[in-house]
Amino acid sequence: MVLITKADLRLHLLCIFFAVGSFVWGYNVGILSSVLVHPGFVEAMGHPTPSQKGLITAIYYLGTWLSYIFISHPACDSLGRRYAALVGISIVAVGSAFECGGTGSGAVTMMIIGRIISGIGVGMLSTSVPLYQSEVAPADKRGKYVVLNHVGFVAGLASGFWVGYGVTFWNATEHDIYVSWRFSLAVILIPCFIFGVGLPFIPETPRWLIEHGHNGKAQESLHWLREGSFTNEQVDVELIRIREDAEEHKGARTKWLSLFNDRDLFNRLWRASLLQFMAQMCGATAMKYYLPTLFEKLGLPTRVTLMAGGIESTLKIGMTVIEMILIDRLGRRITLIAGCFAMGFSMLINGLLGQVYPDNTNSAADIVCVVFIFIYALGYSMGFGPAAWVYGSEIFPTSVRARGLNFSASGGAIGSIIVAQVWPVGIDTIGSNIYFFFMAVNFVCIPIIILFYPETKGRPLEDMDLLFNRRFLGGAQVDIDEHTEPVLAKSVGRSTHR
Repeated sequence: MVLITKADLRLHLLCIFFAVGSFVWGYNVGILSSVLVHPGFVEAMGHPTPSQKGLITAIYYLGTWLSYIFISHPACDSLGRRYAALVGISIVAVGSAFECGGTGSGAVTMMIIGRIISGIGVGMLSTSVPLYQSEVAPADKRGKYVVLNHVGFVAGLASGFWVGYGVTFWNATEHDIYVSWRFSLAVILIPCFIFGVGLPFIPETPRWLIEHGHNGKAQESLHWLREGSFTNEQVDVELIRIREDAEEHKGARTKWLSLFNDRDLFNRLWRASLLQFMAQMCGATAMKYYLPTLFEKLGLPTRVTLMAGGIESTLKIGMTVIEMILIDRLGRRITLIAGCFAMGFSMLINGLLGQVYPDNTNSAADIVCVVFIFIYALGYSMGFGPAAWVYGSEIFPTSVRARGLNFSASGGAIGSIIVAQVWPVGIDTIGSNIYFFFMAVNFVCIPIIILFYPETKGRPLEDMDLLFNRRFLGGAQVDIDEHTEPVLAKSVGRSTHR
């Protein structure tokens, strides 16, 4: 009995390689949190205020929003998932160069320009990567493979924190302080190069190939991706279903407003957009960017705060790997709800302790706050972090999948802009009361997920029409078991199904 088939090995290697793109995204986020408190950066930027730090952070999400709405989905649809990622990684490299070069009176301007450019590139990466992973994976393992996107992200996030921690020791001279934070930003060019060089040598997704009329290449690609795990007959059935789905939705590909005009597609769009918005409004953006600043508020020295951030982000990797195992067994809904509860409860504890022991008057309370910040991070890595991208990448038909994921991801960018502005000002003015706001957001998300988000685990991408078109007929919820046998190709009988 073969435990690991050729298809399993190929899919793991492909999705791990694409996770390098997500690593770049995560590193871009993680390193900024240490840069914002680096004395060399503070000096170069002219001692920025909390509002200015918020602008430097939030302007990046303006870039991602512009990319999601205007750039990323046309690139994914016209160039393919691979070459859209290649363009994105190249743009990130250019943006990082601008960020590293900020100096003199124009330092803040160069930093802002670099952040916007990086945001545009990351917008392309953060959607093309899960699109690729979702479209090459078999239905029963799709969640696991797409979660690798988030594994790459949190690995990059942790690396950013650890590099930021490491450069704090590079401070023997004024020149060292001037150079070290720029070096930490420039490290991102290494994975950019590795990812960019490898992309042209991997296969395109069969769904994109069929959508663009390359049927022969699509057949070759799908057989290569399924070799050893499925029979030729089963692969042919899947290929027929992909072709039928492409034919059924071919009109939507030429209509930019189809996601808004078609009620069935709009039902998916608003759910995916709201999920991405909630994934940022839960406080995740604040924890990613302002974690060292938050630890400083608890009385920890800068170097220790960066080390704590590195530990927190490293633990996220383990939790996300656990999520890879759980998401296709428990489903998307259960992991989302559990994550929201963990995050909301953590915010509640931190808010209460801040009220009972203000101004760090109790060291034990401060330690408990740090522990629950870690619990919050684990909840995010179990829920919104990976699941929002898994859900958004699987519910749309192929013809509008790139467009749908990008439009929905723009909801996350809007949420990030809001949180990036609210958190630094809020923690500076109302202190620990800001935790109660994010606690409320997390607890409100739970009934929203229960009421409005059908389970998608185990369903082929081509069967999402059945799930979304029938589940909410006339506003009434129709029960459809996620274990229901998938719909087969119209021209294929039940006897051919595995």
